[in-house]
Parts: sequence; C-alpha cells; structure tokens
Amino acid sequence: MTGYNSKGDVATSNGNHNNSSGHSNGHKVAEYTAQENHTSDNRIQCSLTPEEFRAVRVMNEDTYPYEVIQEIADFIVKGSGIRPKIGIICGSGLGSLADIIQDAKVFEYEKIPNFPVSTVEGHAGRLVVGTLEGANVMAMQGRFHFYEGYPLAKCSMPVRVMKLCGVEYLFATNAAGGINPKYAVGDIMLMHDHVNMLGFAGNSPLQGPNDPRFGPRFPALVNSYNRDLINKAIEISKIMGIESNIHVGVYSCLGGPTYETIAELKALRMMGVDAVGMSTVHEVITARHCDMKVFAFSLITNKCSIEYSDKKDDEANHEEVMAVAKNRQKACCELVSRLIAEIQKGS
Repeated sequence: MTGYNSKGDVATSNGNHNNSSGHSNGHKVAEYTAQENHTSDNRIQCSLTPEEFRAVRVMNEDTYPYEVIQEIADFIVKGSGIRPKIGIICGSGLGSLADIIQDAKVFEYEKIPNFPVSTVEGHAGRLVVGTLEGANVMAMQGRFHFYEGYPLAKCSMPVRVMKLCGVEYLFATNAAGGINPKYAVGDIMLMHDHVNMLGFAGNSPLQGPNDPRFGPRFPALVNSYNRDLINKAIEISKIMGIESNIHVGVYSCLGGPTYETIAELKALRMMGVDAVGMSTVHEVITARHCDMKVFAFSLITNKCSIEYSDKKDDEANHEEVMAVAKNRQKACCELVSRLIAEIQKGS
C-alpha cells in the first residue's frame, strides 16, 4: 500500500468481571440470596426486583442487546446535552487526550448503567463528553481488554454506544511494542491495516446472532483505516515538525496479558506486522461493522527484542510503557486535536 509518505518506510501489504475493588461491572448490584422453594418443582426463589434481575443478567451476558446499548447511549446524551460526532479511545498512559476536552461532562464508568469498568493501571475509567476544536466529542479514559476477563463483544461494546450517541468517526489509540527495526521508542505508527491474531483463534466481537440495526452479518474489513485521515495526519506531522517520528504500518493484537516471546515476535515480523499490542483491533472491527470512519495510531513505547538475550533490559514492562506515554502525551494530543480540526473544517 502506498501514497502515505515520502520516507519509503511504509509497510506494504499485498466471564469473570470482577476487579480489585470488588465491583462486578462498576455498579451497585443488589445483594440477594437464593432460597430453595420446598415445593415439588424445586424452583429457586430470588429477592431481586425485575429491574435488579435484568441488571444482573446484562452484567453476565457476553453480548449486549440493541435496546440496552440504546439505553446507555440515551443516558450519556441526556446527561451531557451533546450528541458527539467523534469518539476517542485513549490507550495506556494516553488519558490526557480526554483532559483537553472543553466544557467537559464526566461520567465515571461505575455510574453508567450496564457499563463495565477498566481494571488496568493507566486507564482512569471515565467517559468524557464535550468539545474539541469546535467538534462534539466523547472520549474513553480507559478501555476494556480481553485479558481482564471480558469477552470481546463486551470489550468493544462502548463503540456501539458511541454509534448510537451519534459518533461518525472513531479515533483509537494504543501503546504498542515496535517490531519494525526502523521504529524508535516514542515514534507514532499510523495504522493502515491489522493482523487479527485473536480472530485466527476464533474470537470475534461479532460472534453470535447479528443485529442488522448495527451492521451486516459479514462485514468487509478491506480499507478499515480511513486513507484520507491517514494522509491528513501525515501532513499535520510535517507542520508539527515530527515527520521523522511518524510511520504507517500494520498492527497486531494478541490476547495478553503476557508480553510476547521471541519466537512469536519473529513470526509476527515475518507476517508483515510492525507493532504489537493487546487492544484496538476488535474495537475497529466493531466500528467498521456499524459504518464508522476509523483513524488509529500506536505510540511505540518499547522496542521488541527479536534476539535471544539474558539481559533484563530487553524485557518489556508496564512501567516503561507508562513513562514513554507520559513523555509523548503533548505530541499525541496535538496530532489528535489538529486532525479533529481538519474534520470539523470540512463539515
């Protein structure tokens, strides 16, 4: 794939929902006891009201019905007084993207009906709705991961909430390990394609019955990442003076929470993967399923070692990821802000 920059380095391509704080999904769940009914049918009696029973059922389901997602979207739109056009998912350490939103209305995940909670350090667990560069936006400070115990449909459910709130563009960011040897720590890789390793294993956020109100049964994923937005981001990087730190490449999502083995990294590199992480792909699939335009980038927070070594310095760690993200927040925020301004200008 060509046409993105002039550097010549563009990659080509022919369960259990509890967190440590004791929340089930961030909401107060009614305590209840099941008592055996000493009748011939041995049915179980429960003290839950119909509303409480419905909430518990939704928490434990792998998928969210359209009506429940509509309720969540209505709650956010009513509470914020805004119908956002652009949705942003903040990756590890990149929560400051939401901090630059003006006239912000903040929703703690635990206070949003039927919403999961994020359990990972660096993910604040808040939904922020407001304006940025004149555009109505909503941003997730904290996403949900497969390794937290959430099924993929629940991990990407907020994307459908965004859609029903009115979002047309999804901006997804992540912290990733750089496999491409040309990438340096602190570089930004604009995603133009992905390799869905979780999908290879039979996991998809679209598993189960398809609701055509969201999208088709068999969505195509060719050109999932909007080419116009990628090209605009490259032009913006030239204005910002960070063109040498910008790449366009292929991302792959693995299940985590372990970092990759040397053999796995070598295999991914042979497949044309430039950066690897534990998120984003299922969110993009869900966004494309409901016909949203997607822009995504990876902040390269560590270089993946593809040679065997006994050096501890070669091992990836979460502290390093967070430190690099903190140092590059300003550039990431400016890139996103300028790109949103371009979208708003063309409206």
